[in-house]
Amino acid sequence: MQSQFFAAINQLCDEKNIPRERVLETIKAALKAAYRKDYGHKEENVDVEIDENSGLATVFLLKKVVKKVADEFLEIVQKDALKYNKNAKVGDDIKIDVTPMNYGRIAAQAAKQVIIQRIQEAERDVMYDTFKDRENELVNAMVHRVDGNNVYINLDDKITTLLPHDQQIRGEKYYSGQRIKLYLDRVIKTTKGPELLISRTNPNLVKKLLELEIPEIKSGLVVVKSIARDPGVRCKVAVSSNDEKIDPIGSCVGQKGVRVQNIMQELNGERIDIIQWSENMEDYIRTSLAPAKTAVIKLSLEEKRAKVYVNPDQRPLAIGKQGQNVRLASILTGWEIDIMDISEFAGAPGAPKTEEKLEVKNLEDLGLDAGLVEKLKTANLTLVEQLKGLGAKDLMEVEGIDEEGAKAIAEAVKKVK
Repeated sequence: MQSQFFAAINQLCDEKNIPRERVLETIKAALKAAYRKDYGHKEENVDVEIDENSGLATVFLLKKVVKKVADEFLEIVQKDALKYNKNAKVGDDIKIDVTPMNYGRIAAQAAKQVIIQRIQEAERDVMYDTFKDRENELVNAMVHRVDGNNVYINLDDKITTLLPHDQQIRGEKYYSGQRIKLYLDRVIKTTKGPELLISRTNPNLVKKLLELEIPEIKSGLVVVKSIARDPGVRCKVAVSSNDEKIDPIGSCVGQKGVRVQNIMQELNGERIDIIQWSENMEDYIRTSLAPAKTAVIKLSLEEKRAKVYVNPDQRPLAIGKQGQNVRLASILTGWEIDIMDISEFAGAPGAPKTEEKLEVKNLEDLGLDAGLVEKLKTANLTLVEQLKGLGAKDLMEVEGIDEEGAKAIAEAVKKVK
């Protein structure tokens, strides 16, 4: 019958995912150290055996039988050796039982800290071996316990580690037993052992969740070009398609928005905006500032800086609460973006005065909704000059343009030189 000692060992190995042999070796080493400290000498050759049935530990001194003793800690003369082994001969190695009285209780107390330390070291080694090849991956986890701002996580292989406060989603509540997904950034070795750099705030967590939820991204038909994130609040994702037949935005959003909503739920309700990536930086910046409508965009290629002019009613929307919208757009595009009032553009040196009409060459510069621009292009109305001779009634005949849209186009054209 298995002893309580070995039952506890087996449970420990199962919980910590540590090999049983390694735990036993650790315990034996701790018992040897405890014996040397309280009963023996550091020079002695000590061995410990643990009975599988009773769980009791027996301590032996290992000595070599010699004719003349040169080292009393490691050697013994044959005459004395015969007291322990009737068949002892010169050259043999013998075991001498030196187990102290009540050694089980004394050894347990003395060896406790050593055992804990060695098991922690073994656990860290197992953690490193398990995760060293899993960097840049999505990891399933369960909250083990919460202690103030410290959240301790059980990873999918029963390994417990800390989710740092700065890697937690702001405002997210954690509780014991909660199942969450984490991004494993890197596995590094420190003086205290290996450390897992896990995160709920890394932008790559969104990318991995998109790959998990959206087959088109997983297969490479839709590509995530860039991500800008304010964890727990808002995220902008730029996508493009490698197949002209596939709508990248529609693929990510899913029917009735179900795909992107699943990701938002995993991220504590974080809003996710999916936008179309474009090689045309002007178009890319315009879409990145959605839902704000822009009037004119001026690019400085040398400085990678864009001045975006908007109508007064669009300025708060373009900037966003506490500058969030323009900040995320800047991170997404890699350009510094300045939001300017349209009156500042009209009053700039060399530009038309406020009361004068603007010089606009492209449909995109009219400040219209992107959907209206797309409908005009579909109807082969690609030049501003083509629109100057059309009234609101004429524009309503274009497929997909209603009365409100037609009036908006007509008003925008009136402002053009």
